[in-house]
Amino acid sequence: MPMNENSPWGKKKKPAGPEEFLAELIQKIRDFFDQQRKDDGEAPKEKPPPKDGEGPNFLASAGKIAVVILAVLLLRGFFACFYTIKPNEQGIVLRFGKYARTAEPGLSFKIPYMEDMIRVDVKTIRKEEFGFRTTAPGENTVFDKRGYDKESLMLTGDKNVIEVAWIVQYTVKNPVNFLFKVRNVSQAVRDNSETVIRRIVGNMDFDYVLGNRTTLASMAKHELQRDLDQLESGLELVTLQLLDITPTDEVKPAFNEVNEADQDMKRLVNEAEEEQNRVIPKASGSAKRMIEEAHGYAIQRTNDAKGETARFKAIATEYAKAKDVTRQRMYLETMQKVLSGVQHLYIMDSSGQPVLPFLNLNSSGSQPPPLPLTSSDKNTTGAQ
Repeated sequence: MPMNENSPWGKKKKPAGPEEFLAELIQKIRDFFDQQRKDDGEAPKEKPPPKDGEGPNFLASAGKIAVVILAVLLLRGFFACFYTIKPNEQGIVLRFGKYARTAEPGLSFKIPYMEDMIRVDVKTIRKEEFGFRTTAPGENTVFDKRGYDKESLMLTGDKNVIEVAWIVQYTVKNPVNFLFKVRNVSQAVRDNSETVIRRIVGNMDFDYVLGNRTTLASMAKHELQRDLDQLESGLELVTLQLLDITPTDEVKPAFNEVNEADQDMKRLVNEAEEEQNRVIPKASGSAKRMIEEAHGYAIQRTNDAKGETARFKAIATEYAKAKDVTRQRMYLETMQKVLSGVQHLYIMDSSGQPVLPFLNLNSSGSQPPPLPLTSSDKNTTGAQ
């Protein structure tokens, strides 16, 4: 049996949308006040029967809907009061669209429906690449230079064309300026960075640009930071590095030959300096050593001469006091000095014939055999 589509309470016409519902609610309120004025100024008349959507049932439904909407808004506002800022972020709180305060990392509170909060990452390092793009970051990073010639081609001060690839890394220093002072921060960084690099390279010679990469990068970083501060971009540069500085493909062969010649020249200069550093200090040391030895020898000879003079004067004084005793002592001292180095000693008589070999018991060497004695030697020996 088909269900009866007509409700026993009558069919109610509902508004199609919130705009129609609000307009109908306002109209009902106006009708209510108009009816009150008529009741106060005129005699009561018989009211027509209520239409669909009018009467106490409609007002009760509208009140329930208003209560539900109010409860939803209250719950949503309660949960929107609290928010959490991550350690690498800062929260910018806006009150009716105007900056109110900056929220630090942690749990914070804001007024619902009056304040909005925007999170800004202030710790992550952002980067802009010029003359290349990173296609596969990682341990073995892959770069792509195709199609970026307009960024890298530059003209030096001596009218030479050169390709320069560089990278700019920066962080957010002032999140308020980062959000509201510059519309497109990354594009501002790119435009100002390219302007600074082209100006610096255009004022330098080709050889200077090739050989002073670090100096140029430091100059460019300083100027770019100054320009960004003037724009109130709220950024702080971490690094600006010139990664690759090469001539164009048309002049690379000649450039390589010049580089090889320059490297050969530097190698020869380094070898010459090495030889100079090795020979000159050695010669200087030898000269100083010889000079010091000469000074030492001169002092030694002088001291020896002074000692000999003093000894001679002392001997002369003693000799004058006792000539015989002094002469005998000098003879004995001289013989002691001379005979101390003799290995073999022979005692001979007045005729020059050997009489008796002297056995040197202090020497470890073997003594020569004694010579045979003649009859005259025997007589002499016996006489002694």
